Amino acid sequence: MKILALDSSGLVASVAVVADDVLLAEYTVNYKKTHSQTLLPMLNEVARMIELDLHSIDAIAVAAGPGSFTGLRIGSATAKGLGFALEKPLVHIPTVDALACNLYGYDGYICPLMDARRNQVYTGIYCFENGCLRTLEAQSPMAVEEIIGKLNALGKKVVFLGDGVPVYQELLEKWMEVPFAYAPAHMNRQRAASVAFLASRYIKEGKTESAADHVPDYLRMSQAERERAEAQKRSAEPEKGGIISDDRS
Repeated sequence: MKILALDSSGLVASVAVVADDVLLAEYTVNYKKTHSQTLLPMLNEVARMIELDLHSIDAIAVAAGPGSFTGLRIGSATAKGLGFALEKPLVHIPTVDALACNLYGYDGYICPLMDARRNQVYTGIYCFENGCLRTLEAQSPMAVEEIIGKLNALGKKVVFLGDGVPVYQELLEKWMEVPFAYAPAHMNRQRAASVAFLASRYIKEGKTESAADHVPDYLRMSQAERERAEAQKRSAEPEKGGIISDDRS
């Protein structure tokens, strides 16, 4: 089983190829470039270095969200294009779940924190049991204070990772009541290898989809959608004097 994995859900762009549980190649960049500039060149370089015939892969795994709206669109479009061209199935991997897989074997709780802006994070709570990832709190957007409260209530040590950690580190250190730690540098951001690791389990469970069926998990409206909804709401509100505005543009 040979899996091509992509992750462009955040600032990190990552491409990996895994064959029968062996990581053949991984190319990860965390720098200020758009994924439209980096993802395909990274894939081409990986393929060149390991002499990969893309037709030899069995499935394309993609971190499908949540995350950056632009990053998710680029990753999903790339995966869909490859799926159509190569006639291969896609494996739809939750971004936060894949992040948790970076810390395989940790004996406490794992809490990824992706900065979602607007004083929220994309997060979840996980642990490993008998080598399998177990989800205690499914990925969702929430306030940092809320996830801290959930972790304190569970009463067990936890490790944090993700780009939300440096943003909210002061709050973590102020309000966490249980022992906690931060993942080291080689484990604290998205990695396509972790996407591939989780995809191998999904494939065994029959959790694949066609390129045509694949849709990212945004979990939240984009800023443009929120602004449009707010503008529509304002235009529908009564004007002073109780007259309904007729502006419906």
